[in-house]
Amino acid sequence: MNPKTILVTGATGYKGTVLVPKLLALGHRVIAFDTQWFGNFLPSHDNLSVIKGDVRDTDTINLDGVDSIIHLASIANDPCGDLNPKLTWEVSALATMRLADKAKCSGVKQFIYASSGSVYGIKDEEHVTEDLTLEPISEYNKTKMVAERVLLSYASDMAVQIVRPATVCGVSKRMRLDVSVNMLTMQALKNGKITVFGGDQVRPNIHIDDITDLYIYMLDNPDKVSGVFNAGFENISIMDIAKMVQAKIACEIDVTPSNDPRCYRINSDKLLATGFTPNKNVDTAIIEIITAYKQGLLKDEDHFYNLKWMQREVL
Repeated sequence: MNPKTILVTGATGYKGTVLVPKLLALGHRVIAFDTQWFGNFLPSHDNLSVIKGDVRDTDTINLDGVDSIIHLASIANDPCGDLNPKLTWEVSALATMRLADKAKCSGVKQFIYASSGSVYGIKDEEHVTEDLTLEPISEYNKTKMVAERVLLSYASDMAVQIVRPATVCGVSKRMRLDVSVNMLTMQALKNGKITVFGGDQVRPNIHIDDITDLYIYMLDNPDKVSGVFNAGFENISIMDIAKMVQAKIACEIDVTPSNDPRCYRINSDKLLATGFTPNKNVDTAIIEIITAYKQGLLKDEDHFYNLKWMQREVL
């Protein structure tokens, strides 16, 4: 494998904090670009340049010598996206368009984009595949859909690889405790009680090691894995996730009514057919979160909740 120079946007976020050390271990040079709203937990490394910046300021992003872009930066999740729709469209759509155009003009060969499995909206189909219509229902997934369409228009200029990930779970130094598996596990550990709103809603899931390994797999296979790919391997109801946690931590499950109708399932057969194989699952994530908490490596901190932190520190 030839070492590359890779720009990772959103590099100090939940996924980026796991991805960047893996890229460095493989010998790549990484430019980590992020607003650092939630802090910076990346290790220092001779091949790592950490730049505090905003993707909306595209002119400040130097793409000289960059071989590949892994674009993770966005206003993440529905509640945060709805908090300030203008900011969401500027960051998640407009900045992506401008970065893609700059990448083309700068001769970047590869653009890997983190979209979302939520772009399909609410589907009744048991197998939600990449050829179904996109019917996004929030600002967050509307911007993802628009950004996807723009990026695909550059497919003749560079390798464009779009991932529609499931909800990510598992441990990161820049943890997120506002996503289902992580949140329910932390509730059980800290309170001995899990609160489930509704419970019937289904969520697709992917372990953080598998999604970051997928970005590396795409990096290494720009031709074999081109186009749009779902990435999620376990479609599980919120109640069943709670029961999985309860099987490992003695806790109560308190069910309350919910006005959240969102039900997401995704099918990832197209990705699996390329040869990619996941190595972990929700059960692994729960065990790893419990272990990290008991070892004092993971704490329940405000900056691990995107909405709470953005309301307090960003907006």
